[in-house]
Amino acid sequence: MGGLSETLADWLARGEAAILVTVAETRGSTPREVGAAMLVTARDSRGTVGGGRLEWTAVERARAMLGEGVSADRLDLPLGPAIGQCCGGHVVLTLERAGAATVLALAERERRAADARPTLLLFGAGHVGKAMAAAFAPLPLRLRWIDSRAGEFPEVIPPGVERIVTDRPLDHLAQAPAGAGYLVLTHSHALDFELTDAALRRGDAAYVGLIGSATKRSRFERWSAARAYDPALRDPSLLSRLTCPIGAALTGDKRPEVIAALVAAELLLAFAGRRG
Repeated sequence: MGGLSETLADWLARGEAAILVTVAETRGSTPREVGAAMLVTARDSRGTVGGGRLEWTAVERARAMLGEGVSADRLDLPLGPAIGQCCGGHVVLTLERAGAATVLALAERERRAADARPTLLLFGAGHVGKAMAAAFAPLPLRLRWIDSRAGEFPEVIPPGVERIVTDRPLDHLAQAPAGAGYLVLTHSHALDFELTDAALRRGDAAYVGLIGSATKRSRFERWSAARAYDPALRDPSLLSRLTCPIGAALTGDKRPEVIAALVAAELLLAFAGRRG
């Protein structure tokens, strides 16, 4: 599914008038952040500024503007009992008639948002990797899905996911941007350990996750300790940055789609903590 800029371009090409509604200011507890936006036509809408009575009021006013020929307006809304919401905050919405310039502005905003998304390297295209890619594709991530086995990838790659077939996955790990996340679930324990070790030793990862049990973690810790023959490589804090098992909030359920959902929550919390 495309962004609001693509939707608006399509609507304008069909001759449909539209209003762009944007969250311009917030105070206190609010359902959406500044910059959240939606498009409204006489019969349709895309995006959201928070749902509930707040959004209903915005849609109602936008459609009234289309009928009245008004090009711009502003709504100053306290989110309390008066409008049937209990957030307790305050939202200012701007409403403006959308045109070709709006398409360009929205496209630029979407480009900047995409560029700001954190990068996640997902190593492994097995059954858990497939579930992870499907779960992560809609999230605000730049997902690079890496495996040496081209035939393991599904015929249709989820939108927004970059498929990388390579026999040199460590090269892609080394070239990843600072603050990236790494999920390691390949077909080889030896490769899992190499990738996990390299991700930890970078020292700048937002998240390093290794699939497996507590037993596998213990094996990795022993492997890592034995490998660090150089005293300078013996950093005890490295292993504290490893998440293994991954998706451990719900123990005992090993269905790939359940693991993927739990890991998605772990990732988003890790990236949010990095920004904070």
